[in-house]
Amino acid sequence: MARQMRGSAHKGAVIAAALGGLLFGFDTAVIAGVTHALTDSFALTPSGLGAAVSAALIGTLIGALGAGSPGDRYGSRAVLIWIGIAYIISAIGCALSGNLPLFIAFRLLGGLAIGGSSVLAPVYIAEISPSDKRGRLVASFQLSIVIGILAAYLSNALIGLASDAPDLWRIKLGVAALPAGLFLILLLRIPDSPRWLLQRGRPDDARRAIDQLAMADADMLMNSAPAAARASQPDRLSWRAHRTPILLAIAIAAFNQLSGINAILYYLGDIFAMAGFSSLSADLQSVAIGIANLAATLIGMTMIDRVGRRPLLLIGAAGTAVALAGVATIYTLDRGQALLLPMLISFILFFALSQGAVIWVYLSEIFPTAVRARGQALGSAVHWGLNAAIAFGFPIVAQGSRAAPFWLFSIAMIAQLLVVWRYFPETRGSRLEDGPLTGDARHGKPPYDDHAH
Repeated sequence: MARQMRGSAHKGAVIAAALGGLLFGFDTAVIAGVTHALTDSFALTPSGLGAAVSAALIGTLIGALGAGSPGDRYGSRAVLIWIGIAYIISAIGCALSGNLPLFIAFRLLGGLAIGGSSVLAPVYIAEISPSDKRGRLVASFQLSIVIGILAAYLSNALIGLASDAPDLWRIKLGVAALPAGLFLILLLRIPDSPRWLLQRGRPDDARRAIDQLAMADADMLMNSAPAAARASQPDRLSWRAHRTPILLAIAIAAFNQLSGINAILYYLGDIFAMAGFSSLSADLQSVAIGIANLAATLIGMTMIDRVGRRPLLLIGAAGTAVALAGVATIYTLDRGQALLLPMLISFILFFALSQGAVIWVYLSEIFPTAVRARGQALGSAVHWGLNAAIAFGFPIVAQGSRAAPFWLFSIAMIAQLLVVWRYFPETRGSRLEDGPLTGDARHGKPPYDDHAH
């Protein structure tokens, strides 16, 4: 019974951190259901609406860039608590905003929370998870993002069915305060990461955290952090010391966005309209894509610790390249429009079981403990920066040629296939204390397993 209770404590800690992903997904997607109401309420011009929507994206980039250093200094959990408070203030503030500047300010705050949670929640989960289950547990963050997106669509639809009041958009945005409050409460009940505590020279606190979380091989973990890693000040993230993981972080984050995933999701209605599907329901499109995303994410979670990270990335790169080429061909030939939805769903399936499931896991594994949060911040910042650039450029390129964006995305996925095949190490089963980039890992094999018996 005691063992089961301790196991439940570990699961509770993972769920608490992963809930940051649900808020990430919800806060990102909920805005789609209130744009028309915002325009009416604040008499917005197109540029005003663009500012209201993009404020969160700007905040996300800033939050991702800024979360790493305090995460390494004060611990992921401590900073996530402040992020939870920011989520609550943002949700309530957006709901009560009486003018556009206030709304933009609270959306910016929500974006800061999204960026910070995209960095620190995966780091916390990785640091408390056994290596043989780490991929699946960290991937629960991505699953939570997907669930959060679907929850936002569903919440918007249900609130819309309940009433047609002009200020209903305030409820749609304010409801996010409920899961944000739960996130904060759960974070207050879990300990700091034992690996971070060891890094900060606090072995007694680390032992108590290990006991509370019922982490396996506690003695091995206590002895695995080298004396240098227990210094009071963490090492700096530097090109000289961390060149390989820095390049890998940039590459996996860049390829994630060069697939076109967010541009496609943002402009899904326009993509179908360009193919002549003006009567196709946007809500049904979102649901179909959302279900495919959720199903493939679940599949990826079951496979990531069995087959490894590299094989999933390779399979996904090949599959997304073919699917994107199929979409591009439909637009190039201006025929076969009936295949557009199957091609897009195929793209989502291959993306979600590979890049979607792997990115946050991989970023959390390739840096040593002393700089893990800052390394994760680097990857997350590249992710969000390219997200903004591609989302901005997609309609411009598509205006000149409907097929061009998809040919470019497909070529990028072919490049990813070659880069992953040649340069990406396998991190499955790697030990987090020093980073995995030693030994056989450079050749696609896990170098060691800190929970092997």
